[in-house]
Amino acid sequence: MTDLLNPDAREGLRPTSSAILTRRSLLRAGALTGGGLVAAALAACAPAAAGPAWTYPPKSSSGPAASASAAPSAAPSAAPSDEHASHEPSASAAPSGSPAPADHDAAALAVVKRFLDGEGATLAGAGNQPLAPTRVEDGVKVYEMTVDQIQHQIDAVKDPVAALGFNGTWPGPRIEVVEGDRIRAIFKNNLPESTGIHFHGQRIPNNMDGVPHITQDPILPGDSFTYEFTARTVGSHMYHSHHNATDQVGRGLLGAFIVQPKSPAARYERKYDVSQDIIWISNDTLGGFTINGRGFPATSPIIATVGDTIAIRFMNEGIMTHPWHLHGMPMQVVARDGYPLPQPFFCDTLGVNPGERWDVIVKCEDPGAWAFHCHILPHAEGQDGMFGMVTALVIQEQTTAGALLRPNAPTAATTAGPIRTAALQGGSTAYTCRIPGATG
Repeated sequence: MTDLLNPDAREGLRPTSSAILTRRSLLRAGALTGGGLVAAALAACAPAAAGPAWTYPPKSSSGPAASASAAPSAAPSAAPSDEHASHEPSASAAPSGSPAPADHDAAALAVVKRFLDGEGATLAGAGNQPLAPTRVEDGVKVYEMTVDQIQHQIDAVKDPVAALGFNGTWPGPRIEVVEGDRIRAIFKNNLPESTGIHFHGQRIPNNMDGVPHITQDPILPGDSFTYEFTARTVGSHMYHSHHNATDQVGRGLLGAFIVQPKSPAARYERKYDVSQDIIWISNDTLGGFTINGRGFPATSPIIATVGDTIAIRFMNEGIMTHPWHLHGMPMQVVARDGYPLPQPFFCDTLGVNPGERWDVIVKCEDPGAWAFHCHILPHAEGQDGMFGMVTALVIQEQTTAGALLRPNAPTAATTAGPIRTAALQGGSTAYTCRIPGATG
């Protein structure tokens, strides 16, 4: 039997019709075991140690997965139409232009394997890291930030893109304060162009609103500007450029600004017994469709345990609506734009418009690797498999000594990572998939 994940074994091999691992057979296997799309798209094949180092085929892809990334040499002030070329439908994306099932399956499997192997964790420059105040002066929390040109990787195989970042990262650092805190944020502009910073959703003095030519002069190259205000608006908010914003925000000048309620009892960890508070910033300009600055398979999975309750704060910094869909369980929607909803509601697909923030609570009840993606399908999957706005909620079973498998699960998974382990716990049959009838 030839391992589908072994490029050397596949060399020159042309499977017969009986040897083709079709999408339909994967879906059927998943449905029979209760794994659903987990088996088809997110469960692993053989462990990475079973074969040689992986290389990503095919190199000449022309489908949406390839076109989703912008040219790495794009000029810093590229016109929006240049950056958005990946969003235009093409003839290659039409169903009539679909490749043979075996070609699609091999390409789709290759990119999923990269995700399962933890590609996102191998990339440098992760954003969304908590930022502590530089100092406290007379009760004022002082944050010092730089606005920089950076080289940023959307995934491990694409060339870095010419991006922008706060303190050198996209997204910028996560600033978390408490209702009533006095804030002083000093931004030093290291760009060759002017900028201005807006704290999106905050009720602040007008001269601190960050709109050049209306409330302030632009921050010129080499200059700094200090924003000072009291954090009054509780909830999930953002800070981003408000000058040449289509370009500057589209290239990464964005970050999360979280204002926790003054009362600890009103915070998510106490109110909903939340164990993880997750920031999810979407963008759809430079580099195609991204979550926290990365595109699948370099997006980061959410790792949880059965019984956990997690909070996810969706923030849309892009120019398109993105309906986020979680497989396997509902989301309880509890706040919009930082304001608690008078009547929370449940859904499995939540549309988030540009500029909006939605907070949801998820109870992690069933083990498995559950797909989590934008349901505008050209933002998530093409002829070469999944790309862009895709990740997974990985729920592992509770154990006292490492990950325990169900009795009928393959023992090879004991050496696998958390996504593979969770997929097996959920009943996936795709962990050791092979091409039926192939020899070698």
